[in-house]
Amino acid sequence: MDMERIDARHAGASQARELRRGAIEMSLAMLMSGTIGWLVVSSGQPTWNVVFFRCVFGGATLVAVCAALGFLKARYFSWRMIGLIALGSVAIVGNWLLLFAAYSRASISMATTVYNTQPFMLVALGALVLRERVSASTIAWLVVAFVGLVMVVRVEPAVLAMPGRYFEGIAYALGAALLYALSSIVTKHLKGTPPHLIAMLHVLFGIVMLAPFARFAETPASIGGWSDLVVLGVVNTGLMYVLLYGAIQKLPTATTGALSFIYPVVAIVVDWLAFDQRLAWLQVAGAALILLAAAGVNLQWRIVPRKERPNV
Repeated sequence: MDMERIDARHAGASQARELRRGAIEMSLAMLMSGTIGWLVVSSGQPTWNVVFFRCVFGGATLVAVCAALGFLKARYFSWRMIGLIALGSVAIVGNWLLLFAAYSRASISMATTVYNTQPFMLVALGALVLRERVSASTIAWLVVAFVGLVMVVRVEPAVLAMPGRYFEGIAYALGAALLYALSSIVTKHLKGTPPHLIAMLHVLFGIVMLAPFARFAETPASIGGWSDLVVLGVVNTGLMYVLLYGAIQKLPTATTGALSFIYPVVAIVVDWLAFDQRLAWLQVAGAALILLAAAGVNLQWRIVPRKERPNV
């Protein structure tokens, strides 16, 4: 009995360490995500170039990671898997192009907040494509998010946003959220494929897709511009995905969902500190409603009481 208690104590301690490590990895990954907008804007590069070089430097990092983990073996590859990943890559690369283009039009803060409507896009696509049931509480949270979105788009910020193109930036952020949800639907059909390998192939396909559109004549003329792109690819793509997927494997879904909201909060703070982007109070309230509703969906908070079944 004493040995069983000792074994149980060791198992509990090991699980606690695993959860703590996963929480640290997830928090670091979200902190990195929150600085992406700053790197994109600071690089001074056209959107096509930013995404292309993110794929180049991120791809090199992820190839090294996958090689070290032994994922570059024939048994992990099939024509079906490659086809699905190619399709997902179109969605992921399109998602980055739209989101990064939204930053200069609607500000990093607003683009990131509106981008966090993606859980609702995923729920809608799940209902339409996968015939998944949508709960009454999810619909109620969708209404809350829509009210928040209306509040956000009613005020155009004076700083950073391109005059007259704020609504265009909001539309880009919504489009980016939709494409991310589409990529998630495709990825659901890749069970058994290591996530690091999926991420690697996404960015490698991205290099091929974006090479014809990259503006090589406009690449950075300074070390600072190149360092932004290298950090975006190596740290905020390669290392971030390693931390993110490592955390997802260790943490319960609810914890992962809760920690994911570090990302928009950090993005808003970075936008304020780096670019003096100050939001109107109506926008702050709207952003809070969107993030609250997204948290409600991710963490499955119930706001509509479940109907009691009558006793027979």
